[in-house]
Amino acid sequence: MPTYHEILTTDLSTLTTAAERWDGMAKELNKQETAYRRDVHGITLRPTFAGESRQAANARFGVRLTEFQSAQTEAKAIASLLRDAHTQFVDLRKKLESARDDAIAKGMKVSDQGVVSYDTEKLSPGDRQELAHDPDSQESVRKSVASWQARIDQCVKDVDDADKGVEVAFTAVVKGPDMGDGTTPGFNGKAQGDIEKYEAQEADDIARRVAKGERVSAADLAELRRAFRDNKGDNAFSQTFLVGLGPDSTIKFTNELNHLAYSSDKSHENVYMDLQSALADTVASATQVPGSVADMPPGSPKFKAWLDSADGAFYRQWMQGLEKYGTKNYGSNSNPLHGYQSFVSMMQQSDTKYDDQFLYQMADDLITAEKNHPGFFTEWGTGHDGIRADALDGLLGVMSRNPDAATHFFDPAGNGSGADHVGNDHLHYLLNARDWPKDVLDRTGFSVIDDPLNRAGLGLALEAAATGHLPLQGNQEPLPTYTHETDQTRVMNGILGELDQGSSTSVPDNLRKPIAWALGEYAPDTHEILGGLNGDDATHMKDGYFPDTKDPGRAHLSTRPDTLVHVMRGLSDDPDAYATLHKAESRYIDAELDKLPKGATGYDQSNPLAKSGAALGTFTAIREDVLNDGRMDAYSKADWKAKVAYHIIGGALTPLYVTTAGGTTIAVGDALQRGVDTWAWDWDNNMKAHADAKANEGINDQFLKSNTEMRILVQEWGRDRFDINTTHGKNQVEGLTNEMLLGHTRGLTDARGYLTDTSN
Repeated sequence: MPTYHEILTTDLSTLTTAAERWDGMAKELNKQETAYRRDVHGITLRPTFAGESRQAANARFGVRLTEFQSAQTEAKAIASLLRDAHTQFVDLRKKLESARDDAIAKGMKVSDQGVVSYDTEKLSPGDRQELAHDPDSQESVRKSVASWQARIDQCVKDVDDADKGVEVAFTAVVKGPDMGDGTTPGFNGKAQGDIEKYEAQEADDIARRVAKGERVSAADLAELRRAFRDNKGDNAFSQTFLVGLGPDSTIKFTNELNHLAYSSDKSHENVYMDLQSALADTVASATQVPGSVADMPPGSPKFKAWLDSADGAFYRQWMQGLEKYGTKNYGSNSNPLHGYQSFVSMMQQSDTKYDDQFLYQMADDLITAEKNHPGFFTEWGTGHDGIRADALDGLLGVMSRNPDAATHFFDPAGNGSGADHVGNDHLHYLLNARDWPKDVLDRTGFSVIDDPLNRAGLGLALEAAATGHLPLQGNQEPLPTYTHETDQTRVMNGILGELDQGSSTSVPDNLRKPIAWALGEYAPDTHEILGGLNGDDATHMKDGYFPDTKDPGRAHLSTRPDTLVHVMRGLSDDPDAYATLHKAESRYIDAELDKLPKGATGYDQSNPLAKSGAALGTFTAIREDVLNDGRMDAYSKADWKAKVAYHIIGGALTPLYVTTAGGTTIAVGDALQRGVDTWAWDWDNNMKAHADAKANEGINDQFLKSNTEMRILVQEWGRDRFDINTTHGKNQVEGLTNEMLLGHTRGLTDARGYLTDTSN
């Protein structure tokens, strides 16, 4: 392995100098070819030279002429490889230098051998004294040094990977199918000047042997990992590798890696899983399409023209091959394993963002496959370790990593725009028409259960499609702000319409949280719908959305209120989903109250309060309907309320920040949180003061009641506007609370009607 010092001090210009000389060699060989063709080979073409001797000479001289031509090809390829190597090494050295400079800027020292240490000389005497005696400071320094050392070490390793790739290429470039006639060393007339292509060919050879089940040495597996690592994101490597392997062997390759990881060689499981992840990255790189689904819709003339071009040839042939082998059974008749199942499982091993065109076509092909082969994604018996039978749902999970792709795929209005704009029924098929696969535990047909992961991928994809960002995770919460584009809003409206089954709407388990997280972001719109006073919502109710007048690229949701309430009720069977929606609404009410100018009177003051009350009245009706469900016993009711309490208390207390998808922390501001904080704070303090479970259930009942929340929200809002310690200020707050309570009664009445109206 090259050292840190060698990387920074080696004169890389020698590579380009050598390349120039090899180019010169090619020119000299061309001169020799010309002379040989004229003075030697040309003799055999003269009419005066006839008979068997002429034929023999022509053949022998023709071999030599070909050697001159092959030698030129090889020389030019070597020159190209040298320049390729120079480009790679220069780029990697710059990255190492950048890492070193960044470390120094952060208070580190980096020795000539690349060893990182903390530069105490830059510290003041007081800081040095503190570091010498403070264990926390010492631990912080150790972590920082280790982090910078790891970055520099990785840069050195990247150079080593590239160096080995160069070695692979220079070993291969002097070998070829036309290496002379056996009596001379010969030259490679098929030589190539691309390092990545030679690496791909060697990687292809190793992968083929793995796919065949042959024993492959640890050294070869290490080389395969290196090749993938060194060429991540390189299109030439990725396409060359996949062309050589083909869809059939690619599926066999991932099957064998999966088999080795889960059943054979557990000691090297990480090696095989790493190779699966690297293979997924390679597929993602190779299947990039230059235009998005919106710009170049599948099936459009523009897309078809690209497929017929040289650039689109690989994609077309690869997708055709995948369609052919995706339905092939690589397992047994009793426990089938179809190519699509293996392929999607491999895709799931990496967090790579796949191209939206590729995901769109893959999902369409999977839908076509299951329509043509009913039961295609059924899991039989124990299935296959590491591979989920429902490849379509698995692919939708992968799609959620590319929110734009998910939006295009689920947009009911189509997969493009303009003249190429056509519709699709993906939402309807996946939410209503699809017969979701089962797990058949034995062949008798009596032990059939629902797949516990049913719709898990669909839920993530729907959330991404309706919000335009990655699905939320962990303690992330929806931020109720107006940010949605027209196609995202159209998807959200479509989701609500497809899920609405009237007053008895039931939402599948794995869809409740992700859809609630998505809908929580639409609180500015659902607030207006539930408030029942906005004329725009009524005017555009048929469409389900309408464009924003200030920003035409964005839109507002205007779903029918009964549909919205039905779906919110279905989501609320999950207490976390209910709490998410309730808290998003409460935060938005805080923001709306904060917008009211001091001194506002009349409708300017009463309408926002009335709408807020009506929205909270809807949540009261939904909560009543959940708790009055005949299927819910006393324990389940208490458990539901406790989980709602835990979610609201745990998430609403300060600090006033929301972590968004991608890990970005945003200050949501006092306006979104103040009243919710006080509500949750009082709730939490009451819970802590009573250890008795029955008493806590009563506290949950009290604080879940909207009139408690409304009194707290208005009082906290009123502190900035009125002196609530005076009779006048107290009366103002109580009067405004009454405005909200009246709105609550209206919203409660409407929602109860929606939840009991079976005529729909």
